[in-house]
Amino acid sequence: MGNVLVLGAGIMGLSTAWALDAAGHRVTVVEQDERPNPRGSSVDDHRLIRHAYGAATGYMRMVDQAYEAWDALFDAIGERPYAETGVLALGDSGTAPEADWFAASRRALRSDRHAIEDLSPGRLGSLFPWLRADGVSDAFLTPRGGVLMARRIVTALSRWLERRGVHFIQARAAGIDPARAELRLSDGRRIAGDQLVVAAGPWAPRLLSELSGRVVPSRQIIVYLEPPPEQREAWARAPMVLDLSEQGGFYAVPPVAGTGLKIGDHRFSCAGDPDDPREASAEERDTILALALPRLRDGESYRVLEARACYYDVEAQERFVVEPLSDRCVVMSGFSGHGFKFGPVLGRAVASALGDAARMEALPRWAAGDAAQEKDVAA
Repeated sequence: MGNVLVLGAGIMGLSTAWALDAAGHRVTVVEQDERPNPRGSSVDDHRLIRHAYGAATGYMRMVDQAYEAWDALFDAIGERPYAETGVLALGDSGTAPEADWFAASRRALRSDRHAIEDLSPGRLGSLFPWLRADGVSDAFLTPRGGVLMARRIVTALSRWLERRGVHFIQARAAGIDPARAELRLSDGRRIAGDQLVVAAGPWAPRLLSELSGRVVPSRQIIVYLEPPPEQREAWARAPMVLDLSEQGGFYAVPPVAGTGLKIGDHRFSCAGDPDDPREASAEERDTILALALPRLRDGESYRVLEARACYYDVEAQERFVVEPLSDRCVVMSGFSGHGFKFGPVLGRAVASALGDAARMEALPRWAAGDAAQEKDVAA
């Protein structure tokens, strides 16, 4: 086993370090900020996991592998920062592309025997008293799916790895040499390993010319709300919400495990610099509220608690970029807001592919959602 250098202590870097350590490698993780990095894409209260993926059956099936990998990771760290909520999907249009997503999700879920319940607009109001169902034309509920407590997971995993002997260096990367598995740091130092894994989130495109034009940073706004008193109990029992409105749509995370009710925008800005301040402007905040509040009963009674920005690393087709840059370097990028749920299974796949030419060859297509590659890569 060799020395492996991992750039980035978000969920991808830490999950890969976890899998590499389990395989017997000596691991060093380089992170530019404190851990957990408050500017990291992985560091927020929540990230979601669900099977509904439209026609992307490769990712839908990868979710089953992800649940297995999360179970193993939770067993390792000795806690389970996860809340099962189910998933409520809402649509307001009978035309593409929203209707296509609903139809494709239903076909795929039922084909793989996942539980799914179609809901008429008339039932929504009685099941979910916080919801204004006017204009909803399509809806389904899946009982499987829930909320990964992202900040808690990243914090606990980082501490566990440190106790295991994984070495952490706080330093900012200024350059990458994939052929030499080498990092050039901003203070002039150079460090190298036998292998290098680059999991630098929205900072990766500035460090790797190979990502130019393929992956871009994207500033995304999230808003935390306090529901009116008469709806708080119902929200505490609510599923996560995927609203796929033709006018924009939003997602909502219920207040689970002491966290707040959070809403965000499905759309990507594909703009901004991840080093920018994370405070949201009033205009950014109000754009999200304009999407979500019309869907919430008594929406005018919700109180804004906080609005801030996070950054995604976005690939144009929302397909993950996990591929070798040399025989000594692998990049993990382009997670487009939906990668967190797959952190441990992707980390395992990368760790298994190092030194295995067949797995490494299959890795990029599998990570990009090609279900046909599943048996060749998933470990």
